[in-house]
Amino acid sequence: MKNRAKCRLCNSILESFHCHDYVTCKCGEISIDGGQEYLRCKANDWKNFLRIDDEGNEIIVTIKEPEVKSENVIDEEIPLPSRDDLLSMLDEMISSYERLPMHALLAPISNSDFCSSLILLSSILRRFTKD
Repeated sequence: MKNRAKCRLCNSILESFHCHDYVTCKCGEISIDGGQEYLRCKANDWKNFLRIDDEGNEIIVTIKEPEVKSENVIDEEIPLPSRDDLLSMLDEMISSYERLPMHALLAPISNSDFCSSLILLSSILRRFTKD
């Protein structure tokens, strides 16, 4: 299918021929891009945007807004790990470091490793202060 569209306001017919061929109608209401690699389109008001198929038929587009889930709604409550669980995680982390070969023990750690350790320690300390 060709990447073609028509503006209802100015009756311009647009066609994008290649990937970076960004085309806008005369009045600036609609635009298309992408050639046949991808069909990207833009409209100030979608009522003014018509898709044109290979036979020249005008197709009214239907825009569906994505369903937005509220960030404040929690489907399930995740239980907090117990003090023993947190201490077990810390012991497991220490044990895994102790099993490393000497050359690995002497190598610098990444910021990600260090951050993971701090998060675990923070969780343990918060848990101790709550109980």
